[in-house]
This record gives sequence, C-alpha cells and structure tokens, in this order.
Amino acid sequence: MKTSRPKPRIGITVGDPAGIGPEIVAKTLKDPEIIAICEPVVFGHTDPAELASMGIVPGTVSARGGQRAFDAIQEAVDAFHAGRIDALATAPLNKESLRAAGIPFIGHTEILAGLTSSEDPLTLFETLNLRTFFLSRHVSLREACDLVTEDRVYRYLVRSSRALTQLGIAQPLIAVAGLNPHCGEHGLFGSEEACIPAAIERAAREGVRAVGPIGADSVFHQAKIGRFDAVLSLYHDQGHIACKTLDFERTISLTLGLPFLRTSVDHGTAFDIAGKGIASAVSMIEAVKVAVKYCNGAGV
Repeated sequence: MKTSRPKPRIGITVGDPAGIGPEIVAKTLKDPEIIAICEPVVFGHTDPAELASMGIVPGTVSARGGQRAFDAIQEAVDAFHAGRIDALATAPLNKESLRAAGIPFIGHTEILAGLTSSEDPLTLFETLNLRTFFLSRHVSLREACDLVTEDRVYRYLVRSSRALTQLGIAQPLIAVAGLNPHCGEHGLFGSEEACIPAAIERAAREGVRAVGPIGADSVFHQAKIGRFDAVLSLYHDQGHIACKTLDFERTISLTLGLPFLRTSVDHGTAFDIAGKGIASAVSMIEAVKVAVKYCNGAGV
C-alpha cells in the first residue's frame, strides 16, 4: 500500500453533512501535523454557511443529507481510480438519512463494496498497539454463536493474515479469542471453541501463524503488549468493548479488501451536538494518521 508520492494524498469524506462530520473534518484540516504528513483532499462541504444554503439543518435526518453523503463517497472512489488519492478516511454517515435518500446500502462498508465491486470487505480495528478482526459483525449474539464454525474461523484466519501482510506486517501471529468463560473449561461452560484448533491447523497448512483459543478476558491485553499482532474476535461487542475501553477516541476502523485502504472514525454522526462547535476531532485526526502510516509502509 506504499505510495510513491513525497506525501500521500488522503481523501477525506465529510460524512452526513447534518452531523459532526463537517466540523471534525474542518478541525482536522487545521491540525499542523496532518498538513505536515499528507495532502488532504476533501469530498463534501465543511463551511456551515454553505451547508445552510443547501438546506442542510444540523442534527436533522434528511434525504438531502443522505444523498450528499453518498455523492461524496462516489466522488472519492472516482478520484482514487483517477489516481488523485492514495487512501480514504471517512467521517460518519447516518443510516436513517441514507434510507430517506433511497440509498440501497446500510453504511460505508456496504457502499464502498458496491461501488468497487468488492466482495465481503474485512474490518480491522486498530487502537494504539491493539489490532482486532471480527468473525461476525452486525448479527444477534445468538447468531454470532452459531457462526463460530471451523470453516468460518479458518477462512477468517487466512484472510486476516493476508491483510496484515499487505499492511506490511511480516509473518503475523494471530490469537483467536475464546467465546465462553475460560474458553468453556473443556466443555463445562460450552463447547463452541472445540472447532478452533482444527481451524488453526488448516490455516497453518497455508502458512498462517495462529494460536488459540485464548480466554477473552486476557487475550486483548496480551495483544496490546505485543505477544500477538492481532486478535480474531468472535463477535461484534467482544472486540469493540476491548478496543474502545483501551482508547475510545483512538479506535480506528480499517476496511480491507477494497482497491484502496479506508480508515474511519468509530463513532456516529452525533446529531445531538452537531452545529455547536464542540465536537472532538481526535478520532478523525487519528483516522488520517493511520491511513498515512500504512500508505508509508509502516506496518509495525
């Protein structure tokens, strides 16, 4: 993912214009470190007066806001294909506004997959020294338990290992989190983990280095201190809680498996404070920094 430019060009979309996206993007563009490390290319509008003239009301769900947010993403994808940006950092969308606009996608990952004809992009969270992949995302906890199968764990280990290698991490070691307390204590508290060793063995035949299952109450800490390059979380909240407790504002979502790297804040549009000038830009700034890091080939 390394770019040949002196400074990578990072596309930045403002997200839903009625949310805090325009504000945090504007603040990001004023950060001296951001200007020093990259060339930001903004898609969407950040000026409040300009947004008002378009009929955008802060904190309000609207088809107009959803459409403008989608259009900005489309423009960014087109810019990548034209060679004008190297990676993309995104401010948050509002699902209700997208629905009001008739956009046939529920969020960024789905939009980008559709616009780039990418199949099943992979989500990676990076929080300080902790990297986390997810075996499942937006499904019920009951369904997430059913998705812990040998074949699925095997496939995600292979995909996660390849993704880490593409990010510049040589011979990554992945730990698989346990599902039940103490990984089930040999069946006393559940047996879902029984499939994991076989999945790890299958992945090893393809050169994947993985260990587990390791109790979820300790595996994220072990990864944070450097014993593992990443953790495969077995369900949505398991990994989200670990990352966001470590550092909420610096939990950055990376979407892999697209033609380009996409990073994102991991918070919502915050309609309750939109337009008030009090939103923190820390997460947006960090999202741009992470995009720059991997464009520069700094995998570790």
